[in-house]
Amino acid sequence: MRVLLTGASGFVGRHLHRALRDWGDDVLAIDLNPTPIVYSGDVLDFFRTDDQRFDLAIHCAAVVGGRASIDGSPLGVATNLALDSWYFRWLVRTGTPRAVYFSSSAAYPVALQQPGEIHRLVETDIDLDRPGRPDATYGLAKLTGEQLVPVVEAHGTRMHVLRPFSGYGEDQDTCYPFPAFIRRARERQDPFEIWGDGSSTRDWIHVDDLVAATLAAVDQDAVGPINVGWGRATSFDELAGLVTTAAGYQPELKHLTTAPQGVHHRVCDPKRMLDVYQPRVELEEGIRRALAA
Repeated sequence: MRVLLTGASGFVGRHLHRALRDWGDDVLAIDLNPTPIVYSGDVLDFFRTDDQRFDLAIHCAAVVGGRASIDGSPLGVATNLALDSWYFRWLVRTGTPRAVYFSSSAAYPVALQQPGEIHRLVETDIDLDRPGRPDATYGLAKLTGEQLVPVVEAHGTRMHVLRPFSGYGEDQDTCYPFPAFIRRARERQDPFEIWGDGSSTRDWIHVDDLVAATLAAVDQDAVGPINVGWGRATSFDELAGLVTTAAGYQPELKHLTTAPQGVHHRVCDPKRMLDVYQPRVELEEGIRRALAA
């Protein structure tokens, strides 16, 4: 199978690239940051000008950069609107038969992610005809992409739409919370800093499971949207406790209540994913791997 993979040097992209190569697929991998096995290229230029035929396209190129970037650089993050819309135009122009679109848990209405009782987000919580307000320009871009998916499907491309929750792994950039916590624990920082009051929750999914769930959706021809998460609500205080306990110390927790912190609860209902894929890497195992890396 001939596959196009964009954003192949990024966190999710490089793990997907490795998995696709292990499958024996013929992969054209593109990224602004090339490696010996990743082609150097601007995917916007590629989508505008290239007419190659692929069996499958997976679009990982995106501007994210963690909570500080999402809140502090809305115009930069809005570049995703151009990336995704040109991806869809390229799919239609080339007649690509199958494609993956990575949406995001940020596309869900922020009204469902407030303090109080946890609402486990289910795929139908997004009504594409009457959507609620998503999380910042990143969520808006992904919601817009989902609204364009039916247009692409009407032109003959089979779309697999995935909504990852809080992906993490051993080689993730420290602008994201999980690797930042790992770094602090390795340095045995005391006090241990946490953005926010520590009570907000996230649903952590290891990058190995995120990649495997994506490929399972393609292999089983499962169309989306599909949440990718465990459905396990873990507060940032709890995450800090798990990380520092695994590192062998118990620091004081220092809450930075004025730091960017996003929505309060973001946890999925994973039932639809479980019909396709069963995640394997529990959070405690992911923490052990990261501390040992």
